[in-house]
Amino acid sequence: MATYTPTTPLDRLGHGHKPPVPPAGGGGNGHGGGAPNYGAPNYGARLRRARLGLACGIATVCMVFISLTSAYIVRQGLPTFDGASNSYVRDWGQVDLPWMLLAINTVVLLVSSATIELARRQAARQAALASSVRVSAENTNSFPWLGITVLLGISFLAGQWLAWRELHIRGFYVDTNPSSSFAFLLTITHALHLTGGVIALLWAASSSLLHRPVAARRIVVDITAWYWHFMAVLWIYVFGLLSFAR
Repeated sequence: MATYTPTTPLDRLGHGHKPPVPPAGGGGNGHGGGAPNYGAPNYGARLRRARLGLACGIATVCMVFISLTSAYIVRQGLPTFDGASNSYVRDWGQVDLPWMLLAINTVVLLVSSATIELARRQAARQAALASSVRVSAENTNSFPWLGITVLLGISFLAGQWLAWRELHIRGFYVDTNPSSSFAFLLTITHALHLTGGVIALLWAASSSLLHRPVAARRIVVDITAWYWHFMAVLWIYVFGLLSFAR
């Protein structure tokens, strides 16, 4: 009497005599082969999300300065009531701003905008090199554009502090007249936002010193660079507003 002998050992079958399930995607990374990519972050999506968040932050800052500009222009032609003369008087006045010092600060900030752009492009090149299996971004020569930008940013803030000190020497304070109040308010508000940019620059520089992943460093530098460009444009706007709307 003939008998049937199975050719596949029982230990190679799954429980319940079911064949084992092959790995999903054929062991590739979703692109037809290669090493599997288990939950690796999408660099392009991260960069787009970061830029979207930056755009929302820039829109908020723009609304702040639009409000300050509206108040600045309206207050120029708005008289106030003088109790001594029992009449409305125009108390706007003039402010003797240190224009030469402010112009030097403007040049410093524009140069820093150029250096941070060079740092952004350098980080983009390093990220592109890191995507190659034959080239390591850590072995490429890099110029310290971020460090130069940090020094220029601090120099701009120091120059602004000297400008405020010069105003005090000339006898203008925050409460001297409405014009001096707005001059201090606009420049100090811009300096506070620029200080945030300096902190972001230090964070970007520390990410390079700590050898964080190249893609992460590129995102930090990219977002910081665009914010710094916005700060430079915003300062030119404030400088022009103080120059022509007096």
